[in-house]
Amino acid sequence: MNKAIKIAVDAMGGDGSPRKTIEGIIHHYKNNNDTFYQIFGDQNKITNIINNKLPKNTFEITHTQDVVKGTDSPLEAAKRGKKTSMWLAIESVKNKKSDIVVSAGNTGALLVIAKLNLKMIEDIDKPALAALWPNKKGMSVVLDLGANIECSSKNLIDFSIMGSSLFKSLYPNDIAKVALLNIGSEEIKGHEIIKETYQKLSEKKNLDFDFKGYIEGNQLMNGDVNVIIADGFTGNVALKTAEGTSNFIISELKKAMTGSIIGKISSFLNISNLRKFKKRFDPRLYNGAIFIGLDSPVIKSHGGTDYIGFSNSLSVCSRIIKGDLIKKIRKNIN
Repeated sequence: MNKAIKIAVDAMGGDGSPRKTIEGIIHHYKNNNDTFYQIFGDQNKITNIINNKLPKNTFEITHTQDVVKGTDSPLEAAKRGKKTSMWLAIESVKNKKSDIVVSAGNTGALLVIAKLNLKMIEDIDKPALAALWPNKKGMSVVLDLGANIECSSKNLIDFSIMGSSLFKSLYPNDIAKVALLNIGSEEIKGHEIIKETYQKLSEKKNLDFDFKGYIEGNQLMNGDVNVIIADGFTGNVALKTAEGTSNFIISELKKAMTGSIIGKISSFLNISNLRKFKKRFDPRLYNGAIFIGLDSPVIKSHGGTDYIGFSNSLSVCSRIIKGDLIKKIRKNIN
């Protein structure tokens, strides 16, 4: 293969691994035959699952039976040793044997081990955790989602640059429109750090995005902006609220579709439209948070997702590498 994208995969992280991670690779490869998978984990288990479903020249297995547990604290995970599947996968990127790494394992451990192994991009003080959210017009990039509880105005400006670079990597034909998540849309609202950030972004020239000011929580899904910036505390609360609301709506729709009231709603919604709605909010389609700010991308797949969700996180990996994310950030941060 020419110019194959090399993805380092922690095959042992998350629920149902390595079956879901390997089946996710098999599913991903069907539409991404320009990919080479560096797989880290228990070779016997992995080989049995692959079972000739992947061409032998598309993957390499590095055997280890050491794993980071979901119950490990970040410090315990780091102390567990350099032979865990997570550590070895990240180390593969550090040593330039892979372009990007993905894991469905322990989030805190992944962030700490990544920071221990990988350098920061020049002039960026803190990495951030970003993810994709659906909106009325397409998709949004949202960050930070919990990596940094406290942020300075410089951090929020850096997040704006990194988030817009990520958006442009994933959606090269769209314009990045950035907004700061705040308690109001008026310029005078919010704490001092966010007001200072607003002022600096308003005055900053040669930005690779359109700065749209503030956005409130009830506007997140409107699609008027597509890069939403917050400190890690605010962003994580917004993420969990959105996830909970989505799960509640889908759960109630399932009850409506199977319960006695199906006849009452059939005149308003048909089964086909309900299925389209459910698919639109299927969290597997947006699986793959991005730890951004390090000199190599690190992708966090949800630990509870299935092989479809893990396959989608691999697709995020492919799009990030094809979109030259790190190169874009370095260009825009200066």
